[in-house]
Amino acid sequence: MNLNSTRHTRIRILEATATVFNQKGMKFTMDDLAKELTMSKKTIYSIFRDKEALLYAMVDYAFDNIKECEQQVFCDDSLDTVEKLRKMLGVLPDSYKEIDFRQLFSLRSKYPKIYEKIEERLESGWDSTIALLEKGVKEGVLRPVNVVIFKATFEAAIEQFFGRDLLISHDISYSDALDELVSLLFDGIIKK
Repeated sequence: MNLNSTRHTRIRILEATATVFNQKGMKFTMDDLAKELTMSKKTIYSIFRDKEALLYAMVDYAFDNIKECEQQVFCDDSLDTVEKLRKMLGVLPDSYKEIDFRQLFSLRSKYPKIYEKIEERLESGWDSTIALLEKGVKEGVLRPVNVVIFKATFEAAIEQFFGRDLLISHDISYSDALDELVSLLFDGIIKK
């Protein structure tokens, strides 16, 4: 396979992983994935050595897509600072809206390195969001807020969604939980 073909195959596999994950949760197998792709397992294994390597790559792929959507919001001149901030905090690419992220709670025990990768990605890439928070305060549309505390609170809540079966046991979708989190945190910083 040439470089472009390998990259294309890698993306196809990652996108199909999201589909089978949504259907079967963490219990999906490489056979399930091969069937979804109508591709041999040998081809999948030529790109990803095992399920753990695939899931590890999936974390970066998902977060990269989220960060790309955040950047589109950040650069959208039709939105004011408050609208941009609200959208950025709750951004979820359309292709991920149907994924049952609640299943990720099982990662902590089965795949601790992957769970650590999720935590690492949650804690990084905040530059645009922090810039908007600071801009909103400077514009007078947000009350002064301790950015460190705001960021830590948001991260901790998301980690709770992923780290426990909280959402499953209360039958709350990840998308609804994210919307509620953004409302709770965001409405608390709007200057009235």
